[in-house]
Amino acid sequence: MRHRTKQQLAVMAITVLAIYFMVFMIAALPLKAIAAPSKTGFLVVAEDRGFLGNQEIESVITDFQARYNACLALVGPERQGIEDGYRAYIQEAITTLRERGAEHIVAIPLFVSEAQAVLVQYRDIIERMADPLPLSWAPAMAESYLTAQILLDRVTSLSRRPEQERLVILGAGAANEADALRIKKDLERLARDVTLRFRFKEITYQVYYDRSAPDHEARNEQVDNVIIRTAAKRGRTLLVPFVIGPKFDQRMSMAGWLQRKFAEYDITLGNPVMPHDDILTWLRASANRHLRPVPERIGVLIMPHGSTRPYNDGLKRVIAPLKKQYRVEMAPGMGDPLILEQAVRRLEDGGITHIVFVRMYALKNHMKARTDYILGLSDEPPKRGHGALPQRIRSSAVFTTFGGYEESPLIAEILRERILAISKAPSRETVILLAHGRMEDENDRRWREVMENNIRLIKAELTQPFRDIIAMTLREDWPDKRKEALNKIRQVIEQGNEDNGRVLIISNRLYGSGPYPRLLEGLEFTLNGQGLVPHPNITRWLEEGVRMALQGLPTDRR
Repeated sequence: MRHRTKQQLAVMAITVLAIYFMVFMIAALPLKAIAAPSKTGFLVVAEDRGFLGNQEIESVITDFQARYNACLALVGPERQGIEDGYRAYIQEAITTLRERGAEHIVAIPLFVSEAQAVLVQYRDIIERMADPLPLSWAPAMAESYLTAQILLDRVTSLSRRPEQERLVILGAGAANEADALRIKKDLERLARDVTLRFRFKEITYQVYYDRSAPDHEARNEQVDNVIIRTAAKRGRTLLVPFVIGPKFDQRMSMAGWLQRKFAEYDITLGNPVMPHDDILTWLRASANRHLRPVPERIGVLIMPHGSTRPYNDGLKRVIAPLKKQYRVEMAPGMGDPLILEQAVRRLEDGGITHIVFVRMYALKNHMKARTDYILGLSDEPPKRGHGALPQRIRSSAVFTTFGGYEESPLIAEILRERILAISKAPSRETVILLAHGRMEDENDRRWREVMENNIRLIKAELTQPFRDIIAMTLREDWPDKRKEALNKIRQVIEQGNEDNGRVLIISNRLYGSGPYPRLLEGLEFTLNGQGLVPHPNITRWLEEGVRMALQGLPTDRR
């Protein structure tokens, strides 16, 4: 009996350990490995490319399906005399999505341009076939900065000395002149990053017509002649076929046909759009933009200026409370693409699909142009005030962003506390709020306007008025500007000390006093060099900003 009891206990112990191990392993899985249930189904619409081409598409779709309720619907010209043609494939995909619980369908067109003839032909058909499920369309690839990065990769792999090279970017699929123009404009927009980084002798955009277009052979021959004339000019000619073209086998493919067509000419031929790793990134990004951000997939990426270890540790203390609600990463610096990308990858590897990016800088426009460009939120390149044009991060996450802590009334409360902490006799004290400042006069003036608004808020809460409260900037990173600013600060300090006066300088910066003690050495004043951190109002600013930013993300479906 005792022996049987020991056996039972041993079995129970092993069972408990096994269950514990399984729970531990499930908990340890990255979020991206656990597909969340979704009421949104994704219908990826792609042109039938033939055996090898469809293999490339299906490989990407298989990876895409690991995270999303998605199906592939191949479409193509109905010239084979088969009853129903491609409608059977579309219907099968829609039925599968419905059976998997989809209550809404988002069609993602795996086409470079919205104007390609096959896509135009099937849009209405797909919408009718989806009924009664509501269907909406994601944009085609040309609308995404990720596609522009694919084009940049294709050009970068070919170019050696761009100043001696001519580039031809080739599109395809136009049914008429209007659509050819639309496709050409899409290519020009996608090539923006190419033109910003390379200085070619010439860039030409050409578009092949679809077989359904009248006189397509003659029109395409005109395109060939333009390419041949370009190749006849001095210098290398690079031809990038930026199309997702047919690929029945290696010979019967867009690349094969172009190689044979231009074999006798001095043309360096690039690779087409597929295959490329960022096709999957683009698909995931397209899907994420149509999904409600659930809490476990929301991340916060905070970019303070960053500095020494005490500075960074001080910021960590005010950021720590956010970690109870969100996955938080820090990327200190002035919009460094490497640091930002490392932080984004850490969030993505943890299953994050929606990221609130916080520019933890004083004003809303600080670093905005640069980081918006890096994160793909804007195609407008930043002014090159911080070096060369930065690399862009290729991410499937949906970003929303905010910044400008000093424009919040919460900051006035901190500054008032900093003033009162060193004040002794307000009626004879002159207070200087001293900030870093900007190089451009207009931007510096804007900073002082924000500070002056904080001063009005401070004065409204004081029980005793001060002799004066003044907003000033040191403009410390620009020697000529700094010299002029220092002279003005000296004058204010000297005037403030007159008639038994006393001068208080408040460090109007995120952390510490920076170079103020050194640059103002020899002058008579009392300094509160603590800065704004640590203080719970900074945490409140972060929490409120994240909450407001999330309101701008899609919330109507999952």
